[in-house]
Amino acid sequence: MSYRYAVGDKVRVLAGDPPGHIRTPFYIRGKTGVVEERWGEFRNPEELAFGKPGLPKRPLYLIRFKQAEVWPGYKGPAADTVSADIYEHWLEPAR
Repeated sequence: MSYRYAVGDKVRVLAGDPPGHIRTPFYIRGKTGVVEERWGEFRNPEELAFGKPGLPKRPLYLIRFKQAEVWPGYKGPAADTVSADIYEHWLEPAR
């Protein structure tokens, strides 16, 4: 299995809004987080939704985001986080 990112790497979720079935939540597009886990490789659900085989399989990560990064004006504790499963093709290295 080949992963582009390691646990602890800072990544940014792409900000695109392509048509069709998208597995990446809109509220985290364009946000920066940290790789928390690497779950394995799975068929691409964005293609499976249209009856395609979803191949090649794509690495899936658990990405942790600071709540303040995700929700502008967040008033909770600075240590609060939210995590989401994101496929590798939606990630790029954070700058």
